[in-house]
Amino acid sequence: MPPTWKSSSWCRWLIAGLVCAAVWPAPAVAQGPSWEALMTAAALALQEARFSEAERSLQAALREAERLAPDGREAGLSLAGLAALSVALGRYAEAAPLGQRGLDRLERAVGPEHPDVAAALQTLGSLSHALGRGAEAEARLRRALAIREKALGPERPEVAESLNALGGFFRAQGRYAEAEPALSRALGITEKALGPDHADTAASLNALAAMYLDQGKYADAERLFQRALAVTETARGRQHPEGARSLAGLASLDDTQGRYAKGQALAERALAIRERALGREHPEVAESVHGLAEIYGHQGKQAEAEPLFRRALAIREKGLGADHPDLAAPLTHLAALSGAQGRHAEAEPLARRALLISEKALGAEHPYLAETLMVLGSLSLRQGRPAEAEPLFRRALAISEKALGSEHPQVARSVAHLAALYRAQGKFAEAEPLYQWAVAVREKALGPNHPDLAESLEAYALLLRQTQREAEGAQLEARARAIRARPPRENP
Repeated sequence: MPPTWKSSSWCRWLIAGLVCAAVWPAPAVAQGPSWEALMTAAALALQEARFSEAERSLQAALREAERLAPDGREAGLSLAGLAALSVALGRYAEAAPLGQRGLDRLERAVGPEHPDVAAALQTLGSLSHALGRGAEAEARLRRALAIREKALGPERPEVAESLNALGGFFRAQGRYAEAEPALSRALGITEKALGPDHADTAASLNALAAMYLDQGKYADAERLFQRALAVTETARGRQHPEGARSLAGLASLDDTQGRYAKGQALAERALAIRERALGREHPEVAESVHGLAEIYGHQGKQAEAEPLFRRALAIREKGLGADHPDLAAPLTHLAALSGAQGRHAEAEPLARRALLISEKALGAEHPYLAETLMVLGSLSLRQGRPAEAEPLFRRALAISEKALGSEHPQVARSVAHLAALYRAQGKFAEAEPLYQWAVAVREKALGPNHPDLAESLEAYALLLRQTQREAEGAQLEARARAIRARPPRENP
Protein backbone atom coordinates (compact mmCIF):
# COMPACT_ATOMS: atom_id res chain seq x y z
CA MET A 1 0.00 0.00 0.00
CA PRO A 2 1.38 3.38 -0.87
CA PRO A 3 2.27 5.37 2.14
CA THR A 4 -0.01 8.14 3.21
CA TRP A 5 0.87 11.26 5.11
CA LYS A 6 1.07 10.85 8.87
CA SER A 7 1.30 13.62 11.41
CA SER A 8 4.64 13.80 13.17
CA SER A 9 5.25 14.11 16.88
CA TRP A 10 3.16 17.25 16.95
CA CYS A 11 3.37 17.89 20.70
CA ARG A 12 7.17 18.15 20.84
CA TRP A 13 7.48 21.64 19.37
CA LEU A 14 4.96 23.04 21.85
CA ILE A 15 7.21 21.97 24.72
CA ALA A 16 10.24 23.20 22.78
CA GLY A 17 8.55 26.60 22.39
CA LEU A 18 8.19 26.89 26.13
CA VAL A 19 11.80 25.88 26.68
CA CYS A 20 12.91 28.47 24.12
CA ALA A 21 11.26 31.18 26.24
CA ALA A 22 14.05 30.74 28.76
CA VAL A 23 16.79 30.63 26.14
CA TRP A 24 15.77 33.13 23.46
CA PRO A 25 15.03 36.76 24.34
CA ALA A 26 11.34 37.50 23.79
CA PRO A 27 9.84 40.89 22.96
CA ALA A 28 9.03 43.16 25.88
CA VAL A 29 5.52 41.82 26.40
CA ALA A 30 3.87 40.69 29.61
CA GLN A 31 4.16 36.93 29.90
CA GLY A 32 1.91 35.85 32.71
CA PRO A 33 2.14 32.41 34.26
CA SER A 34 -1.43 31.63 33.23
CA TRP A 35 -0.39 31.55 29.55
CA GLU A 36 2.57 29.30 30.34
CA ALA A 37 0.39 27.04 32.47
CA LEU A 38 -2.20 26.74 29.69
CA MET A 39 0.44 25.91 27.07
CA THR A 40 2.02 23.34 29.39
CA ALA A 41 -1.40 21.77 30.00
CA ALA A 42 -1.99 21.64 26.23
CA ALA A 43 1.35 19.96 25.62
CA LEU A 44 0.71 17.34 28.30
CA ALA A 45 -2.78 16.65 26.96
CA LEU A 46 -1.37 16.21 23.45
CA GLN A 47 1.22 13.75 24.70
CA GLU A 48 -1.58 11.63 26.11
CA ALA A 49 -3.85 12.05 23.03
CA ARG A 50 -6.45 13.99 25.06
CA PHE A 51 -7.26 16.23 22.12
CA SER A 52 -10.39 17.96 23.43
CA GLU A 53 -8.54 19.04 26.56
CA ALA A 54 -5.58 20.21 24.49
CA GLU A 55 -7.84 22.29 22.27
CA ARG A 56 -9.55 23.95 25.22
CA SER A 57 -6.18 24.81 26.78
CA LEU A 58 -4.82 26.22 23.52
CA GLN A 59 -7.92 28.33 22.92
CA ALA A 60 -7.67 29.69 26.47
CA ALA A 61 -3.95 30.36 25.94
CA LEU A 62 -4.75 32.30 22.77
CA ARG A 63 -7.34 34.43 24.57
CA GLU A 64 -4.85 35.21 27.35
CA ALA A 65 -2.06 35.98 24.87
CA GLU A 66 -4.24 38.32 22.82
CA ARG A 67 -5.34 40.08 25.99
CA LEU A 68 -1.69 40.72 26.85
CA ALA A 69 -0.33 41.49 23.36
CA PRO A 70 -2.39 40.64 20.25
CA ASP A 71 0.67 40.71 17.98
CA GLY A 72 3.12 39.15 20.43
CA ARG A 73 5.08 35.95 20.41
CA GLU A 74 2.69 34.25 22.81
CA ALA A 75 -0.26 34.83 20.49
CA GLY A 76 1.77 33.48 17.55
CA LEU A 77 2.70 30.33 19.48
CA SER A 78 -0.90 29.81 20.55
CA LEU A 79 -2.14 30.10 16.98
CA ALA A 80 0.57 27.78 15.70
CA GLY A 81 -0.35 25.30 18.43
CA LEU A 82 -4.00 25.31 17.37
CA ALA A 83 -2.88 24.83 13.77
CA ALA A 84 -0.72 21.85 14.73
CA LEU A 85 -3.62 20.30 16.63
CA SER A 86 -5.93 20.81 13.65
CA VAL A 87 -3.40 19.09 11.38
CA ALA A 88 -3.10 16.18 13.81
CA LEU A 89 -6.89 15.82 13.83
CA GLY A 90 -7.18 16.04 10.04
CA ARG A 91 -9.03 19.37 10.14
CA TYR A 92 -7.00 20.86 7.34
CA ALA A 93 -9.36 23.68 6.36
CA GLU A 94 -9.08 25.06 9.90
CA ALA A 95 -5.34 24.50 10.12
CA ALA A 96 -4.29 26.67 7.16
CA PRO A 97 -5.49 30.10 8.36
CA LEU A 98 -4.45 29.39 11.96
CA GLY A 99 -0.97 28.34 10.87
CA GLN A 100 -0.48 31.31 8.56
CA ARG A 101 -1.65 33.78 11.22
CA GLY A 102 0.70 32.18 13.72
CA LEU A 103 3.63 32.32 11.31
CA ASP A 104 2.98 35.96 10.43
CA ARG A 105 2.85 37.02 14.08
CA LEU A 106 5.94 35.06 15.02
CA GLU A 107 7.98 36.48 12.14
CA ARG A 108 7.04 39.98 13.24
CA ALA A 109 7.59 39.29 16.93
CA VAL A 110 10.86 37.33 16.95
CA GLY A 111 12.24 37.57 13.41
CA PRO A 112 12.33 35.09 10.51
CA GLU A 113 15.24 33.01 11.82
CA HIS A 114 13.89 32.18 15.28
CA PRO A 115 13.17 28.53 16.25
CA ASP A 116 9.55 29.47 16.99
CA VAL A 117 9.18 30.39 13.33
CA ALA A 118 10.59 26.99 12.38
CA ALA A 119 7.91 25.30 14.48
CA ALA A 120 5.16 27.21 12.68
CA LEU A 121 6.78 26.49 9.30
CA GLN A 122 6.92 22.81 10.07
CA THR A 123 3.22 22.75 10.87
CA LEU A 124 2.45 24.49 7.57
CA GLY A 125 4.86 22.18 5.72
CA SER A 126 3.15 19.13 7.19
CA LEU A 127 -0.19 20.60 6.16
CA SER A 128 1.06 21.15 2.59
CA HIS A 129 2.28 17.55 2.55
CA ALA A 130 -1.07 16.28 3.79
CA LEU A 131 -2.83 18.23 1.05
CA GLY A 132 -0.55 16.88 -1.68
CA ARG A 133 1.22 20.19 -2.38
CA GLY A 134 4.69 18.74 -2.79
CA ALA A 135 6.78 21.73 -3.84
CA GLU A 136 5.26 23.95 -1.16
CA ALA A 137 5.73 21.26 1.51
CA GLU A 138 9.36 20.68 0.64
CA ALA A 139 10.23 24.39 0.70
CA ARG A 140 8.62 24.90 4.10
CA LEU A 141 10.11 21.77 5.65
CA ARG A 142 13.60 22.57 4.35
CA ARG A 143 13.38 26.10 5.71
CA ALA A 144 12.24 24.84 9.12
CA LEU A 145 15.17 22.41 9.26
CA ALA A 146 17.69 25.09 8.23
CA ILE A 147 16.46 27.51 10.90
CA ARG A 148 16.61 24.88 13.63
CA GLU A 149 20.07 23.62 12.68
CA LYS A 150 21.44 27.17 12.61
CA ALA A 151 19.73 28.39 15.76
CA LEU A 152 19.83 25.29 17.96
CA GLY A 153 22.69 23.17 16.63
CA PRO A 154 22.61 19.88 14.70
CA GLU A 155 21.95 17.49 17.60
CA ARG A 156 18.75 18.87 19.12
CA PRO A 157 15.47 16.90 19.24
CA GLU A 158 13.75 19.72 17.32
CA VAL A 159 16.18 19.08 14.46
CA ALA A 160 15.28 15.39 14.59
CA GLU A 161 11.61 16.30 14.34
CA SER A 162 12.32 18.36 11.21
CA LEU A 163 14.38 15.53 9.73
CA ASN A 164 11.54 13.09 10.38
CA ALA A 165 9.07 15.39 8.64
CA LEU A 166 11.35 15.95 5.66
CA GLY A 167 12.31 12.27 5.47
CA GLY A 168 8.65 11.28 5.54
CA PHE A 169 8.00 13.70 2.70
CA PHE A 170 10.85 12.18 0.66
CA ARG A 171 9.49 8.70 1.33
CA ALA A 172 6.03 9.68 0.12
CA GLN A 173 7.66 11.08 -3.03
CA GLY A 174 9.50 7.80 -3.62
CA ARG A 175 12.84 9.55 -3.06
CA TYR A 176 14.28 6.81 -0.87
CA ALA A 177 17.92 7.79 -1.37
CA GLU A 178 17.10 11.12 0.32
CA ALA A 179 14.66 9.70 2.85
CA GLU A 180 16.90 7.10 4.45
CA PRO A 181 19.75 9.38 5.61
CA ALA A 182 17.27 11.94 6.95
CA LEU A 183 15.27 9.37 8.89
CA SER A 184 18.36 7.51 10.14
CA ARG A 185 19.90 10.75 11.34
CA ALA A 186 16.66 11.71 13.09
CA LEU A 187 16.62 8.43 14.99
CA GLY A 188 20.26 8.83 16.01
CA ILE A 189 19.67 12.35 17.32
CA THR A 190 16.52 11.35 19.21
CA GLU A 191 18.14 8.33 20.86
CA LYS A 192 21.18 10.37 21.88
CA ALA A 193 19.23 13.38 23.15
CA LEU A 194 16.26 11.67 24.79
CA GLY A 195 17.27 8.04 25.22
CA PRO A 196 16.22 4.85 23.40
CA ASP A 197 13.10 4.36 25.52
CA HIS A 198 11.69 7.88 25.34
CA ALA A 199 8.17 8.21 23.98
CA ASP A 200 9.28 10.57 21.19
CA THR A 201 11.85 8.02 20.00
CA ALA A 202 8.92 5.87 18.86
CA ALA A 203 8.01 8.42 16.16
CA SER A 204 11.51 8.17 14.68
CA LEU A 205 11.44 4.37 14.88
CA ASN A 206 8.06 4.22 13.12
CA ALA A 207 9.18 6.60 10.36
CA LEU A 208 12.31 4.63 9.54
CA ALA A 209 10.48 1.30 9.79
CA ALA A 210 7.85 2.47 7.30
CA MET A 211 10.55 3.34 4.78
CA TYR A 212 12.19 -0.07 5.25
CA LEU A 213 8.81 -1.70 4.62
CA ASP A 214 8.47 0.21 1.34
CA GLN A 215 11.92 -0.97 0.30
CA GLY A 216 11.26 -4.62 1.09
CA LYS A 217 13.68 -4.67 4.05
CA TYR A 218 11.23 -6.67 6.10
CA ALA A 219 13.44 -7.86 8.94
CA ASP A 220 14.63 -4.31 9.64
CA ALA A 221 11.08 -2.96 9.43
CA GLU A 222 9.68 -5.55 11.81
CA ARG A 223 12.42 -4.96 14.38
CA LEU A 224 11.84 -1.20 14.43
CA PHE A 225 8.03 -1.40 14.45
CA GLN A 226 8.11 -3.83 17.37
CA ARG A 227 10.53 -1.65 19.27
CA ALA A 228 8.42 1.46 18.62
CA LEU A 229 5.31 -0.33 19.84
CA ALA A 230 7.03 -1.43 23.04
CA VAL A 231 8.32 2.09 23.71
CA THR A 232 4.91 3.71 23.12
CA GLU A 233 2.97 1.20 25.19
CA THR A 234 5.39 1.57 28.10
CA ALA A 235 5.48 5.36 27.95
CA ARG A 236 1.95 6.23 26.84
CA GLY A 237 -0.22 3.16 27.23
CA ARG A 238 -1.88 0.76 24.80
CA GLN A 239 -4.42 3.18 23.35
CA HIS A 240 -2.17 5.94 21.98
CA PRO A 241 -2.23 6.83 18.24
CA GLU A 242 1.57 6.46 17.98
CA GLY A 243 1.15 2.82 19.00
CA ALA A 244 -1.51 2.46 16.33
CA ARG A 245 1.09 3.52 13.74
CA SER A 246 3.33 0.68 14.88
CA LEU A 247 0.43 -1.78 14.84
CA ALA A 248 -0.62 -0.67 11.34
CA GLY A 249 2.95 -1.07 10.12
CA LEU A 250 3.23 -4.55 11.62
CA ALA A 251 -0.15 -5.49 10.12
CA SER A 252 1.04 -4.39 6.67
CA LEU A 253 4.25 -6.35 7.17
CA ASP A 254 2.33 -9.50 8.16
CA ASP A 255 0.07 -9.04 5.13
CA THR A 256 3.11 -8.76 2.87
CA GLN A 257 4.58 -11.90 4.44
CA GLY A 258 1.36 -13.89 4.04
CA ARG A 259 0.56 -13.98 7.77
CA TYR A 260 -2.99 -12.87 7.16
CA ALA A 261 -4.72 -13.85 10.41
CA LYS A 262 -2.08 -12.12 12.51
CA GLY A 263 -2.09 -9.07 10.24
CA GLN A 264 -5.87 -8.83 10.37
CA ALA A 265 -5.88 -8.85 14.17
CA LEU A 266 -3.24 -6.11 14.32
CA ALA A 267 -5.03 -4.02 11.69
CA GLU A 268 -8.33 -4.29 13.57
CA ARG A 269 -6.62 -3.23 16.79
CA ALA A 270 -4.97 -0.22 15.10
CA LEU A 271 -8.31 0.80 13.58
CA ALA A 272 -10.07 0.61 16.94
CA ILE A 273 -7.42 2.81 18.60
CA ARG A 274 -7.58 5.40 15.83
CA GLU A 275 -11.36 5.55 15.72
CA ARG A 276 -11.49 6.01 19.49
CA ALA A 277 -8.75 8.66 19.60
CA LEU A 278 -9.25 10.50 16.31
CA GLY A 279 -12.84 9.93 15.19
CA ARG A 280 -14.27 7.87 12.35
CA GLU A 281 -13.33 10.27 9.52
CA HIS A 282 -9.69 11.00 10.27
CA PRO A 283 -7.11 10.34 7.50
CA GLU A 284 -5.29 7.83 9.73
CA VAL A 285 -8.58 5.96 10.21
CA ALA A 286 -8.82 5.80 6.40
CA GLU A 287 -5.31 4.35 6.34
CA SER A 288 -6.31 1.59 8.80
CA VAL A 289 -9.54 0.87 6.94
CA HIS A 290 -7.61 0.59 3.68
CA GLY A 291 -4.98 -1.68 5.24
CA LEU A 292 -7.65 -4.00 6.64
CA ALA A 293 -9.33 -4.10 3.23
CA GLU A 294 -6.05 -5.14 1.62
CA ILE A 295 -5.67 -8.02 4.05
CA TYR A 296 -9.22 -9.21 3.31
CA GLY A 297 -8.54 -8.92 -0.40
CA HIS A 298 -5.37 -11.00 -0.21
CA GLN A 299 -7.37 -13.72 1.53
CA GLY A 300 -9.94 -13.71 -1.27
CA LYS A 301 -12.60 -12.10 0.95
CA GLN A 302 -13.76 -9.66 -1.68
CA ALA A 303 -17.18 -9.10 -0.13
CA GLU A 304 -15.52 -7.86 3.07
CA ALA A 305 -12.82 -5.90 1.27
CA GLU A 306 -14.94 -3.84 -1.14
CA PRO A 307 -17.00 -1.82 1.39
CA LEU A 308 -13.83 -1.03 3.33
CA PHE A 309 -12.07 0.27 0.22
CA ARG A 310 -15.15 2.39 -0.50
CA ARG A 311 -15.14 3.74 3.06
CA ALA A 312 -11.42 4.63 2.83
CA LEU A 313 -12.06 6.39 -0.48
CA ALA A 314 -15.01 8.34 0.95
CA ILE A 315 -13.04 9.52 4.00
CA ARG A 316 -10.10 10.64 1.89
CA GLU A 317 -12.20 12.30 -0.78
CA LYS A 318 -14.19 14.24 1.83
CA GLY A 319 -11.15 15.28 3.84
CA LEU A 320 -8.52 15.75 1.15
CA GLY A 321 -10.39 16.57 -2.06
CA ALA A 322 -11.03 14.74 -5.30
CA ASP A 323 -7.49 15.05 -6.70
CA HIS A 324 -5.38 14.10 -3.70
CA PRO A 325 -2.79 11.34 -4.34
CA ASP A 326 -4.06 9.31 -1.36
CA LEU A 327 -7.19 8.57 -3.37
CA ALA A 328 -5.23 6.57 -5.93
CA ALA A 329 -4.76 3.47 -3.74
CA PRO A 330 -8.43 2.79 -2.94
CA LEU A 331 -9.42 3.66 -6.51
CA THR A 332 -6.87 1.17 -7.83
CA HIS A 333 -8.02 -1.59 -5.49
CA LEU A 334 -11.67 -0.98 -6.32
CA ALA A 335 -10.78 -1.16 -10.00
CA ALA A 336 -8.99 -4.48 -9.45
CA LEU A 337 -11.95 -5.91 -7.51
CA SER A 338 -14.43 -4.78 -10.13
CA GLY A 339 -12.30 -6.16 -12.94
CA ALA A 340 -11.91 -9.54 -11.23
CA GLN A 341 -15.72 -9.73 -11.03
CA GLY A 342 -16.12 -8.89 -14.70
CA ARG A 343 -17.41 -5.35 -14.09
CA HIS A 344 -15.02 -3.87 -16.63
CA ALA A 345 -17.15 -0.83 -17.46
CA GLU A 346 -16.96 0.16 -13.80
CA ALA A 347 -13.33 -0.84 -13.28
CA GLU A 348 -11.55 0.96 -16.08
CA PRO A 349 -12.67 4.53 -15.23
CA LEU A 350 -11.62 3.95 -11.61
CA ALA A 351 -8.14 2.83 -12.65
CA ARG A 352 -7.72 5.64 -15.17
CA ARG A 353 -8.76 8.20 -12.56
CA ALA A 354 -6.21 6.75 -10.14
CA LEU A 355 -3.47 6.96 -12.77
CA LEU A 356 -4.34 10.55 -13.67
CA ILE A 357 -4.32 11.61 -10.01
CA SER A 358 -0.96 9.95 -9.33
CA GLU A 359 0.73 11.27 -12.46
CA LYS A 360 -0.47 14.81 -11.77
CA ALA A 361 0.53 14.80 -8.10
CA LEU A 362 3.62 12.59 -8.08
CA GLY A 363 5.02 12.53 -11.60
CA ALA A 364 5.18 9.90 -14.32
CA GLU A 365 7.88 7.73 -12.71
CA HIS A 366 6.73 7.47 -9.12
CA PRO A 367 6.74 3.87 -7.81
CA TYR A 368 3.13 4.14 -6.64
CA LEU A 369 2.00 4.28 -10.27
CA ALA A 370 3.12 0.71 -10.91
CA GLU A 371 0.17 -0.95 -9.16
CA THR A 372 -2.34 1.14 -11.10
CA LEU A 373 -0.56 0.42 -14.39
CA MET A 374 -0.68 -3.32 -13.66
CA VAL A 375 -4.42 -3.14 -12.94
CA LEU A 376 -5.02 -1.22 -16.17
CA GLY A 377 -2.93 -3.76 -18.09
CA SER A 378 -4.87 -6.65 -16.59
CA LEU A 379 -8.17 -4.99 -17.51
CA SER A 380 -6.97 -4.55 -21.10
CA LEU A 381 -5.87 -8.18 -21.26
CA ARG A 382 -9.17 -9.48 -19.88
CA GLN A 383 -11.03 -7.50 -22.51
CA GLY A 384 -8.94 -8.94 -25.34
CA ARG A 385 -6.66 -5.94 -25.88
CA PRO A 386 -3.16 -7.41 -25.39
CA ALA A 387 -1.53 -4.72 -27.51
CA GLU A 388 -2.68 -2.14 -24.95
CA ALA A 389 -1.67 -4.31 -22.01
CA GLU A 390 1.99 -4.82 -22.95
CA PRO A 391 3.19 -1.18 -22.74
CA LEU A 392 1.33 -0.78 -19.44
CA PHE A 393 3.04 -3.84 -17.94
CA ARG A 394 6.41 -2.78 -19.32
CA ARG A 395 6.05 0.71 -17.89
CA ALA A 396 5.09 -0.71 -14.48
CA LEU A 397 8.17 -2.92 -14.52
CA ALA A 398 10.50 -0.10 -15.56
CA ILE A 399 9.17 2.20 -12.83
CA SER A 400 9.39 -0.44 -10.11
CA GLU A 401 12.84 -1.65 -11.07
CA LYS A 402 14.26 1.88 -11.24
CA ALA A 403 12.82 2.90 -7.87
CA LEU A 404 13.15 -0.32 -5.88
CA GLY A 405 15.78 -2.49 -7.56
CA SER A 406 15.41 -5.78 -9.39
CA GLU A 407 14.79 -7.93 -6.29
CA HIS A 408 11.78 -6.18 -4.74
CA PRO A 409 8.42 -8.02 -4.50
CA GLN A 410 6.69 -5.21 -6.43
CA VAL A 411 9.10 -5.87 -9.29
CA ALA A 412 8.14 -9.55 -9.14
CA ARG A 413 4.46 -8.59 -9.53
CA SER A 414 5.24 -6.53 -12.62
CA VAL A 415 7.37 -9.32 -14.06
CA ALA A 416 4.62 -11.88 -13.41
CA HIS A 417 2.03 -9.77 -15.25
CA LEU A 418 4.27 -9.39 -18.27
CA ALA A 419 5.05 -13.12 -18.25
CA ALA A 420 1.34 -13.98 -18.16
CA LEU A 421 0.73 -11.72 -21.16
CA TYR A 422 3.48 -13.40 -23.19
CA ARG A 423 2.26 -16.88 -22.24
CA ALA A 424 -1.29 -15.97 -23.30
CA GLN A 425 0.13 -14.82 -26.64
CA GLY A 426 2.12 -18.02 -27.06
CA LYS A 427 5.44 -16.17 -26.70
CA PHE A 428 6.89 -18.86 -24.49
CA ALA A 429 10.53 -17.96 -25.05
CA GLU A 430 9.89 -14.43 -23.79
CA ALA A 431 7.67 -15.58 -20.92
CA GLU A 432 9.92 -18.26 -19.39
CA PRO A 433 12.81 -16.08 -18.15
CA LEU A 434 10.27 -13.70 -16.66
CA TYR A 435 8.60 -16.51 -14.72
CA GLN A 436 12.01 -17.62 -13.49
CA TRP A 437 12.76 -14.06 -12.40
CA ALA A 438 9.46 -13.77 -10.52
CA VAL A 439 10.00 -17.10 -8.74
CA ALA A 440 13.54 -16.16 -7.72
CA VAL A 441 12.61 -12.73 -6.41
CA ARG A 442 9.61 -13.95 -4.44
CA GLU A 443 11.49 -16.84 -2.89
CA LYS A 444 14.37 -14.60 -1.83
CA ALA A 445 12.29 -11.68 -0.62
CA LEU A 446 9.26 -13.45 0.84
CA GLY A 447 10.57 -16.88 1.78
CA PRO A 448 9.99 -20.43 0.49
CA ASN A 449 6.43 -20.80 1.80
CA HIS A 450 4.74 -17.57 0.78
CA PRO A 451 1.40 -17.67 -1.12
CA ASP A 452 2.76 -15.32 -3.80
CA LEU A 453 5.54 -17.79 -4.50
CA ALA A 454 2.94 -20.54 -4.92
CA GLU A 455 1.15 -18.32 -7.43
CA SER A 456 4.34 -17.87 -9.48
CA LEU A 457 5.13 -21.57 -9.34
CA GLU A 458 1.65 -22.45 -10.60
CA ALA A 459 1.88 -19.94 -13.45
CA TYR A 460 5.31 -21.21 -14.48
CA ALA A 461 4.03 -24.78 -14.31
CA LEU A 462 1.31 -23.90 -16.84
CA LEU A 463 3.97 -22.70 -19.27
CA LEU A 464 6.02 -25.87 -18.76
CA ARG A 465 3.00 -28.06 -19.51
CA GLN A 466 2.18 -25.97 -22.58
CA THR A 467 5.70 -26.61 -23.85
CA GLN A 468 5.46 -30.37 -23.25
CA ARG A 469 7.61 -30.43 -20.11
CA GLU A 470 5.07 -32.28 -18.06
CA ALA A 471 7.42 -33.66 -15.41
CA GLU A 472 8.92 -30.25 -14.63
CA GLY A 473 5.49 -28.70 -14.50
CA ALA A 474 4.24 -31.39 -12.14
CA GLN A 475 7.17 -30.73 -9.78
CA LEU A 476 6.37 -27.03 -9.56
CA GLU A 477 2.67 -27.75 -9.05
CA ALA A 478 3.47 -30.15 -6.23
CA ARG A 479 5.63 -27.55 -4.56
CA ALA A 480 2.87 -24.94 -4.91
CA ARG A 481 0.33 -27.35 -3.38
CA ALA A 482 2.65 -27.96 -0.44
CA ILE A 483 2.92 -24.22 0.19
CA ARG A 484 -0.84 -23.75 0.06
CA ALA A 485 -1.42 -26.74 2.34
CA ARG A 486 0.68 -25.24 5.13
CA PRO A 487 -1.26 -23.67 8.00
CA PRO A 488 -1.22 -19.85 7.74
CA ARG A 489 0.83 -19.53 10.92
CA GLU A 490 3.68 -21.41 9.23
CA ASN A 491 3.94 -18.99 6.32
CA PRO A 492 7.09 -16.91 7.01
